Amino acid sequence: MSRVQLALRVSDLEASVAFYAKLFGVEPAKRRPGYANFAIAEPPLKLVLLEGEPGKPTVMDHLGVEVETSAQVDAATGRLTDAGLITLTEDDTECCYALQDKVWVRGPGNEPWEVYVVKGDSGVGDKPMPDEACCAGDTQSVSVGGR
Repeated sequence: MSRVQLALRVSDLEASVAFYAKLFGVEPAKRRPGYANFAIAEPPLKLVLLEGEPGKPTVMDHLGVEVETSAQVDAATGRLTDAGLITLTEDDTECCYALQDKVWVRGPGNEPWEVYVVKGDSGVGDKPMPDEACCAGDTQSVSVGGR
């Protein structure tokens, strides 16, 4: 199973958690200071909420595809690199309160996309994440290539 991820930077985390719990009919799968995520079965979606600045409108932080194995991340890296896209890989990175392998690419509008696998929970990040969180892969300065 794979699912699309949508990460939003929200000004009021508590209000956003309450809204999305009602919208999708599920409670967050993970809560940490400044962070919540929903693992939604129908539609298959990983919704990530990142605390932003108070009073600011919600904005898209990044997009992703969650996969089941590191081998699937490797396959995506090869496919994206072979297609001529600039990739940035991160192995055993601690991001969004989880240990992950991932590959980043940027869409034509500079929107960040990641293909990632969650390998386990992480104790790192028990404080709110900064605006330049690990979840915003910088593929702008990376040359074509993969793992």
